[in-house]
Amino acid sequence: MAQDGDREMPDAGAGADATANGVEYVSEKQRLRLLPGSTDTAASFAFDHEDHTLGNALRYMIMKNPNVEFCGYSIPHPSEPVMNLRIQTWDDVSVFEILRKGLNDLEDLCDVVEDKFTVARDEFNTAHPEQAAGR
Repeated sequence: MAQDGDREMPDAGAGADATANGVEYVSEKQRLRLLPGSTDTAASFAFDHEDHTLGNALRYMIMKNPNVEFCGYSIPHPSEPVMNLRIQTWDDVSVFEILRKGLNDLEDLCDVVEDKFTVARDEFNTAHPEQAAGR
């Protein structure tokens, strides 16, 4: 113990979880990276552990934006869990705002699909209680 009352504490190991006020915070690896050579109007992103499911849907939502000149995605190799997304915009439109808007629009679309599915399922179960009870 130091003379001023402070104690020396050992460093936390790599990958250690942080705790504060009894709440444990688990650090999660960043799943979205900005690839080198990007500018404000043309950038490539790498999404870890994503595939065609997100790639095609996100490309579609981003291309609906009139400020986008180009958007495409690729899966570099089937054995690598990475999906690359390239966005190019017109004039001074930020690719980062375009990506954020595309992700938000896709989330909103998924919410609408989920709501419509839930309503249709509930209507079917009400109309056909004998089939719903068998599950």
